[in-house]
Amino acid sequence: MTLSHSTTAEKPSLAGMTRAQIGDALRALGLPEREIRMRVSQLWHWIYFRGARGFDEMLNVSKTLRVTLNGAFDLRLPEIVEEQISIDGTRKWLLRLPSTGPQDKGAEVECVYIPESDRGTLCVSSQVGCTLTCTFCHTGTQKLVRNLTTAEIVGQLLVARQRLGDFPGRERPTDGLVPAGEGVRAVSNIVFMGMGEPLYNVENVMAAIEIMADGDGLSLSKRRITVSTSGVVPQIERLGSECGPALAISLHAVRDELRNELVPLNRKYRIKELLQACRDYPGASNARRITFEYVMLKGVNDSPAEARELVRLLKGVPAKINLIPFNPWPGAPYECSDWETIERFSDIVFNAGYASPVRTPRGRDILAACGQLKSETEKLRARARLAAQDAAE
Repeated sequence: MTLSHSTTAEKPSLAGMTRAQIGDALRALGLPEREIRMRVSQLWHWIYFRGARGFDEMLNVSKTLRVTLNGAFDLRLPEIVEEQISIDGTRKWLLRLPSTGPQDKGAEVECVYIPESDRGTLCVSSQVGCTLTCTFCHTGTQKLVRNLTTAEIVGQLLVARQRLGDFPGRERPTDGLVPAGEGVRAVSNIVFMGMGEPLYNVENVMAAIEIMADGDGLSLSKRRITVSTSGVVPQIERLGSECGPALAISLHAVRDELRNELVPLNRKYRIKELLQACRDYPGASNARRITFEYVMLKGVNDSPAEARELVRLLKGVPAKINLIPFNPWPGAPYECSDWETIERFSDIVFNAGYASPVRTPRGRDILAACGQLKSETEKLRARARLAAQDAAE
């Protein structure tokens, strides 16, 4: 399914800006300093609480100011190029970002929405492509293009909430797959587990989280926002002390030799150093455990001995372990562990006192599951070229 949001002339978009940035934008219009704080609060409410798509919706803003705002800014969001809906209700959006200059024709990223009976989780991207080259991850085969801006990260949440009718007065999809009911939010959880390594874009990621968690707008609890890192050790403490979201570690191996192959970043920050950063993570406790993600690769990292070593390594860390059945992608060099092997591994971890849920694969049929994201830009462009050729013949 292909969708398109109409774009306007390249005026700056206020959607995705921080409070300080909106204030600076209003100062540039010549608004008196005494009005700035009030006007920022009004715009914040309309953009982030009500999901306004135009300044004319902002009825408590004077008509004169609305005209001025229309002339200088817009509320443009990333454009949905394609939407795919899995048989399990998972939705994947290919989003085209606004052009940043003559050399940038509009980069594209993917984000994924996973509905469940009691929550809706949005998996957002932090980079176009990825800095890392983890060998089990499809995204890792796509070279890094650039970091996403704060607005582009927040824009993924705004697009999702618009598409899912998750703002007051907006209609939700009628397919019965999105959580419904009075007071039930379609998007209740955010995970930075999409394209990119969030801690190599830590400034924009933290600023985006502050916007997402602001109680006067999008109002998501930081306990429901999880940042997953492959182990950028120097930024872990900073993330916890300055921002405080939940932390997830993309671990996948218990020996440095193997992790060097699976997660090449390990050559720079070894397992021992990474786990010490986890022990020191501000706010970590039994009530706020760190999640360790462990992809199950057949014959690679799934033996009982490795399960027991994982338990030993995590001693003293308030942790839970997410066991992730490997999600295949075209050309992948691995296979998923057998179910019996996964259960045996899980039992060892569980019997040692750690929660060890096996993550149910979601969206595999549309390459939306963990480790499968990769921008379909080239495929879509090739499809468009073929369609144009057919039309011309």
